[in-house]
Amino acid sequence: MWQMHALQKFNLKKTAVQKVRDNLCDSGKISFKECGKQKIYLARQDQFNIPDSEELNKMKEENANLQEQLNEQKKAISEVEAGVTLVSPEDRLAIEGLYSEALNQRRRRKRMFRDVWDAITENSPKNPKEFKEELGVEYNEDVGVNFQSFADLIQHGRKRR
Repeated sequence: MWQMHALQKFNLKKTAVQKVRDNLCDSGKISFKECGKQKIYLARQDQFNIPDSEELNKMKEENANLQEQLNEQKKAISEVEAGVTLVSPEDRLAIEGLYSEALNQRRRRKRMFRDVWDAITENSPKNPKEFKEELGVEYNEDVGVNFQSFADLIQHGRKRR
C-alpha cells in the first residue's frame, strides 16, 4: 500500500518502475532475491569504489571542516535572527542611494527606448508586434519581469524607519 502511495506522489506508474528495475537487473547494476511472491532488490556492492584508509581519513577531515563551516553558518544565522546589525546605517543609506539611482536610470532608459520605438513604429508599414518579434525586442512585461516590485523594496525600507 505504501509503495503505491510513493509512486503516485511522484506520478509514476507501477509498470514503468518495474521495467526500469528489470533493465537495471539485466545490465547488472542491481540484483534481486525472490521471497515468495515478493522480490527484494539490492544494489550490487562490487560496482562501488571502496576507499582505502587514507582516503577515508581524508573524507573524515573534509567532513569535519564542512561541519565546522556549517556551525559557523548556523551561528551567523542565529545572530541575524537575534537582531544583530550586519550593515551599518551609513552603508545602508549609501546602498539604498545607489539602488535608487540605478532604478531611476532604468526608468529613464526605458522611457527613452519607448520614445524612440514609438517614433520608429509610428509611420512603419509593419505591425509593431511583428516588427518587435523580427528584431528580437522583448519588453519586461513580455517575459514576466515586474520592476515595480524592485522599486517597492526601497519604499518599504523607508516606511520602516
